[in-house]
Amino acid sequence: MPGAKISALGCHVPAGVLTNQDLEKIVDTSNQWIVDRTGISERHIATPDIATSDMAAEAARIALAARGIEATELDAIIVCTVTPDMFFPATACLVQDRIGARGAWGFDLVAACSGFIYGLTTAAHFVMAGTHKKVLVIGADTMSRILDYQDRSTCILFGDAAGAMLVETAEEGEGFIGFKNEIDGSGGDYLKMPAGGSRMPSTRESVEQRMHFVKQDGAQVFKYAVRKMEEVCIRLLDQHGLKPKDVKLLIPHQANRRIITGVAERLGMDLEHVIINIGRFGNTTGATIPLATRDAVESGRLEKGDIVLFAAVGAGFTAGVNLWRWEY
Repeated sequence: MPGAKISALGCHVPAGVLTNQDLEKIVDTSNQWIVDRTGISERHIATPDIATSDMAAEAARIALAARGIEATELDAIIVCTVTPDMFFPATACLVQDRIGARGAWGFDLVAACSGFIYGLTTAAHFVMAGTHKKVLVIGADTMSRILDYQDRSTCILFGDAAGAMLVETAEEGEGFIGFKNEIDGSGGDYLKMPAGGSRMPSTRESVEQRMHFVKQDGAQVFKYAVRKMEEVCIRLLDQHGLKPKDVKLLIPHQANRRIITGVAERLGMDLEHVIINIGRFGNTTGATIPLATRDAVESGRLEKGDIVLFAAVGAGFTAGVNLWRWEY
């Protein structure tokens, strides 16, 4: 079987910035309160005319340009998002048309903050099966559209962004090493958007009750995220005879600085081997992993041949980790 490697990376962040000082004027909070509890100082917010597919298409173009190929060379497009432009058609269809990826098929993948990890897992297996040569994985979310700016426990956390990675055929020993993904639906009530689906269709009452916004039990999510992220990382490393010290860089989902440092402490990893960029972007859901990877590459902390561990926990509950040898 062929191997699979990440051969290109592209990210897009909207220009608008919402700082903690801006939020102080909107909701009962303070810069210090937000920084102490989350590590976030600012987040980027898309203008009203920008939707998820717009950001996803921009990230895709940057990744394709970095690889020096045309969109027509893509075999498939996977868009990992919880904020599609609409229920249907899939955002992947909109992106495929926007970038001119004639001949590519694709779909949306919904796994919340673990979505990009699940997308990479799927793309790697498509390529290793020999049925695909180039698969574009995009994580994109416009979280500002589903936030209640009267709820200080959630509106301070999220931002908007998109990131893409190209997965393609590799030689033996390159790229993808392994994965460990799982779900635990018993935690579904702790982080969700209650209305808008078949369980609670949109009505005047659901809108008035503010049920179309993110609802979260922060304490439950925090405890699960720290425990589960460490657990699945260890299980994957053990499976491949590795220890945390063998990993050059841990690139975790950027949900909360305290979650990230808690996981690093449990793994026995010094923070110099962990990427944390939540302060500048907040939680961009599907886009956090590619954004953090871009920062790692640009700062020289991730180089060709390094072993990198991607890890995330999200609503569902979902959890996922990927182990790659970096080839880009």
